[in-house]
Amino acid sequence: MKAAPARLLIVAGSDSSGGAGIQADIKTATALGVYAMTAVTAVTVQDTIRVHTIHLIPPSIIGEQIACVLADIGADAIKIGMLGSVDAVDAVADALEAHGSGIPIVLDPVLVSSSGTSLLSNDAIIRLKDRLLPLTDLLTPNIPEAECLTGAALGSRDDMLRAADALRGMGAEAVLIKGGHAPGSPVRDILVSQEGIDEFEYPRVPTRSTHGTGCTLASAIACELAQHRPLVDAVRVARSFVQTAIETAPDFGHGRGPLNQLHAIRH
Repeated sequence: MKAAPARLLIVAGSDSSGGAGIQADIKTATALGVYAMTAVTAVTVQDTIRVHTIHLIPPSIIGEQIACVLADIGADAIKIGMLGSVDAVDAVADALEAHGSGIPIVLDPVLVSSSGTSLLSNDAIIRLKDRLLPLTDLLTPNIPEAECLTGAALGSRDDMLRAADALRGMGAEAVLIKGGHAPGSPVRDILVSQEGIDEFEYPRVPTRSTHGTGCTLASAIACELAQHRPLVDAVRVARSFVQTAIETAPDFGHGRGPLNQLHAIRH
């Protein structure tokens, strides 16, 4: 009898273009052989050019989605992406405190869309730091997100390390700061955890198809954690997965195009 797949609960917004959000997360989980479930936090009207409209899901519905799925099916890991409001942050934190004990949580702090649209208010960012960071096993900010969360500029490797330490001081068990927004090649991501410091370098791909990179990476890491891979190995495998997804992107749309999460379907 074939073993049941690992289970991933995705808490995030919907992207109508399919490039980011729950659509990218589900494709990533499917490619990595993991069963995906969702708690939808927002429905967005967007394409590869920009976010046109955002409709926030009532916080009570967000919390009920999480509670219902965890009570019935359960999860081996949880990935959190776009939340959208203070009340959504509270609803997710309440549900996880009540129903998510012991499940690894990967938090991708989605603050601004790829096209520059703000996706979380300052008040909600403060609440996220207060309530969700202490529940987080791995936080995955890019450089602008890490700057926003810490209030410090990140212009060097040492700055990234200090920011990671600061974020761990706010409660996150481990922090992966993604270096894609820094100039030059290679791209360097830095992981700081209780095991120490690990760095991951990849050549920069000259492409406009980077929409959903953060969503895809966080979900891929969560999938590997759900399958009981150690954190450093999970990040390494997930980062390689994303690199190939960027390199093989289908060049869709007229703006920042989506990745190819389906390049390595696992049977």
